[in-house]
Amino acid sequence: MNISKSQVESIVRKIVGEMAPAAKTSAGVPKTAKVAMLTAPKKIEVKEFPVPALEDNDILVKVEGCGVCGTDVHEWRGDPFGIIPVTLGHEGTGEIVALGKNIKCDTAGNPIKVGDKIVTSVISCGECQICRNHPANTNLCDKQGVFGLIPHDDAQPLTGWFSTHLLIRGKGATYFVVNDLDLKERMLLELACVCVHALKRANTTGLINFNSKVLVQGLGPVGLVMISVLRAAGVNHIIAIDGTQRRLDMAKKLGAKTVINFKELTSLDERVKLVKSVSSGIGADFAFQCTGAPAAAKDIYEYIRRGGGMCEMGFFVNNGDYTVNPHFAMCNKEINIVGSWDYSADDYPTTVAFLRQAREMNIPIKELITHTFPLDKLNEAMEVNVSQAGIKICYVAE
Repeated sequence: MNISKSQVESIVRKIVGEMAPAAKTSAGVPKTAKVAMLTAPKKIEVKEFPVPALEDNDILVKVEGCGVCGTDVHEWRGDPFGIIPVTLGHEGTGEIVALGKNIKCDTAGNPIKVGDKIVTSVISCGECQICRNHPANTNLCDKQGVFGLIPHDDAQPLTGWFSTHLLIRGKGATYFVVNDLDLKERMLLELACVCVHALKRANTTGLINFNSKVLVQGLGPVGLVMISVLRAAGVNHIIAIDGTQRRLDMAKKLGAKTVINFKELTSLDERVKLVKSVSSGIGADFAFQCTGAPAAAKDIYEYIRRGGGMCEMGFFVNNGDYTVNPHFAMCNKEINIVGSWDYSADDYPTTVAFLRQAREMNIPIKELITHTFPLDKLNEAMEVNVSQAGIKICYVAE
């Protein structure tokens, strides 16, 4: 039989391809996985699905934990995004148990292997005008996705971190190896990235430095982590406003110098007077608006000095309108206003550096995690979050 050189090469390639494993796996790859699926408002049910066959560009992760975000709570309460049924959870982390053969490194270019600890970031489409012309602003992608807010699909059911396993699949997915962070730090990473991105937006005004008096209004998890980011960045005088004493006490532990309880100082004039008294008599140089309450949002302009600035980061969902007089609130004071939406994947390495810095500075950010729940108790976790009985609520795998 006469066989050409090209035919021999083709046969060899086929044999080698058949001998090569489709994926690198650990011994811990299950046949099925469980997810906590939101099937109706205020109804999370644990369901079990087969683990899909791993494709060449996939990563299978055994989930270790995931923070409960305010966005999760909004979706649980009333499905504002219209994505039920859905497996929620986007502040998650876990251990890689299988890798598609094409996966060699993470989004930052770091080597990746089975056994690594991993987190996910945004999924950008790569095709819209933002992705094509402004690649550093993929947080503004017209079709941006995130694991944990993807409607359920039986063909690939492992799309949220409220599960035993997550399958990272899809064009534009981004992910990072974070082996040197412990579980609590990893569960806080996504939340911290929101705040790191907000600081980057605020820094475009040139108003934040070692001498700045910076006000943070609203001390839920976002506001408290914002304080931690500001302290790690060298801001020495932070003014914190909230109506819950436990959160105000935590703000002090994280580095706030002045705290104001609006339930004690019920008059806006009184609060403004106090803010001015600790900021050279003129008001805060910069303010971060971290509440989702329109009534509070309109007050923040009163705390800011002429020529100061403000970052709005509290309205991740539509919580309604508020009214201000633009002459007094913005124009006459020449306020520098920036909005902050989500984050881009390139904010993740900076956020990892922040968490390391917080550890070195002994900023007790991990104390924000006050409650943990297993997979079958996530309805209860949502209730605890809504009641504000804790600060940061997390799902931790058993």
